[in-house]
Amino acid sequence: MQRRALIAATALMPLAAQAQGIPGGFTPQNPECIAPAAPGGGFDLTCRLTTRMLNETGIVTQPIRTQNMPGGIGAVAINHINAQRRADANVIVAVSTGSWVNMAQGRFGRFAENDVRWIGAIGADYGVIAVRRDSRFQSLAELMAALRADPASVPMGAGGAVGSQDWHKAALVARAAGADPRRMRYVPFEGGGQAMAALLGGHIQVFPGDASEVRGQFEAGEIRLLAVLSAQRLPGALAQVPTAREQGVEVDWPIVRGFYGPPQMPDAAYNFWVEALRRLQANPAWPEARAAQGLFEFNLVGAEYAELAKRRTAEFRQLAREVGLVTQSQ
Repeated sequence: MQRRALIAATALMPLAAQAQGIPGGFTPQNPECIAPAAPGGGFDLTCRLTTRMLNETGIVTQPIRTQNMPGGIGAVAINHINAQRRADANVIVAVSTGSWVNMAQGRFGRFAENDVRWIGAIGADYGVIAVRRDSRFQSLAELMAALRADPASVPMGAGGAVGSQDWHKAALVARAAGADPRRMRYVPFEGGGQAMAALLGGHIQVFPGDASEVRGQFEAGEIRLLAVLSAQRLPGALAQVPTAREQGVEVDWPIVRGFYGPPQMPDAAYNFWVEALRRLQANPAWPEARAAQGLFEFNLVGAEYAELAKRRTAEFRQLAREVGLVTQSQ
């Protein structure tokens, strides 16, 4: 009798939910991933890589389309979600550490970390502190000492202006050295490629870049890495580079890539997407697909991911206040 009842109950479940094996019975209808930028770049990669693998692995059987929604590096997307789709069960939005920085500085208008439901991460890149191979700085400790003595004596540069992700890496290192980030000599560039050229040309002395963008020059012996800004050493080519934490500097900079959902997304839908990412992370095809796009493992979903997003946004907001990027009231 119990067996027949179980079979009958299973037969009533949506076929797609059975195929996906995700409990709860929710099945997305015309699911969509919003990439808050033009095609190409990190947001677009986050959507297209994840949706392709969710479909190819059969974790989600309905085709997931990607919609590009550029504007304000995420501002247009979060305003669209909150204004028109607050309870949409079928949409997820790509997000990154840069989005948390923008939220902290009020660049998304009145919307911030409590106006979305944080679903999960799919991977991360990590910050690095790079110098030329013949740099006067042989260690992170030597760089910290120079910053402590005179922050303006060390020309640093990276992609983005004051307040950007790369600027934050330099500012956190300077602050850890006991220096005022407002006194840093920071040179903004249009991107990591220009900053690397400036480093190799001797126009700047330090490049607070990303692991993925410096790997080629590091393997060629053109630069040295004083530290990776990760909690543990990175695998592969950078395995011999010590973390900042190993050297007594409590600075991490994961460039986390993941997703949020609308603020009133139903619990059944939220749990569906959280479980979908959890199963993707456990799928044997995922590590190779992720690594091919220059991403390292970073597996946080649901409540743990939400805690990280809110905590880091609050930290960025505090730093922005300290250096005058936002007022104390923001």
